[in-house]
Amino acid sequence: MTTFSLSPRRAGAALAALAALAVLPVGGARAQSVPTTFGTVIGNGLLCRDQTANFYYYDYLFKAFGPAYKHDGGAFWFKTDGANLWGTPVSEVMVSDDTSTYIFVGAVAEATPEELEKAIIAQVGVHYARIDTSAFPVREAKPASRIVYFDTKSKIYCAKYKPLPPVQPPAVRQRIK
Repeated sequence: MTTFSLSPRRAGAALAALAALAVLPVGGARAQSVPTTFGTVIGNGLLCRDQTANFYYYDYLFKAFGPAYKHDGGAFWFKTDGANLWGTPVSEVMVSDDTSTYIFVGAVAEATPEELEKAIIAQVGVHYARIDTSAFPVREAKPASRIVYFDTKSKIYCAKYKPLPPVQPPAVRQRIK
C-alpha cells in the first residue's frame, strides 16, 4: 500500500476539487442555478415592461443557463429548470433570432392560461383580456403581453414589430447629352 502526504494547503485544494466533482451531473456539465434577477429581467420582459432586445435576452439566458438546447421556429430555446415567475414554474424560455419581423421573448409556464393569469394578477396586478371567442382564447394585456394555450400548459410572450432597415434606392445616374 502506497501512502503520500499533502501539505494542508494542497489537501484543501484537493478536497475543493473533489467537492466540485461531486456536484457535476452525469453528463459532466455543471448544474446552473436560477439567477436572483430572473423574475425582474425575464418577468418584466414577458410583461412588455422593458425594451425587447433579443440579443440582450439571449446573452442573459446563455450566461444563466448555458447554450440554447434547440433553435426552432425562429427562436432559441433555453431550459430553465427550477425557475419560477409569479409563483409558477417556468420550464423553458425562448428568444427570437433575427429571421422574424418580430423581436420576442417568451416562456412556457407549467400552468394553464387561467392559472397563469390569476398568478400574474395576484403578484403584479396586470389584467388580461380575452381577444377572441375561440375555445382556447388568446389573452392580452397592455402594452401587448399575451398568454396562449400550449397543450396543457401555457406560453406567455412579448413580441414587438421589428422594422426592417431602410433600403437605399439605387443611384440615379443622369445622362448628359
